[in-house]
Amino acid sequence: MEWVVTPCGVVRMIYDETIDVHSIGIVTIRRGSHVEPTEDGQWTVDLSPVNGPVCGPYRHRSEAIAFEIDWLRQHWLSSPKD
Repeated sequence: MEWVVTPCGVVRMIYDETIDVHSIGIVTIRRGSHVEPTEDGQWTVDLSPVNGPVCGPYRHRSEAIAFEIDWLRQHWLSSPKD
């Protein structure tokens, strides 16, 4: 799990359940993207919640999620604006 701590003390991470994040203090969780099925059974990744692109389609949901996590690591987690 990767964490970024901004100079003003805000911690950013891509959420998973490895640890109880509530143990570190006040927690605000917000959606970074939407991984959704298309009408023809493929998957898209909508990263608009973090000002990112809509990508896909991907044949498998796991491919879409892998892209989502990689994009968030490269573009959102690594360059916090707080």
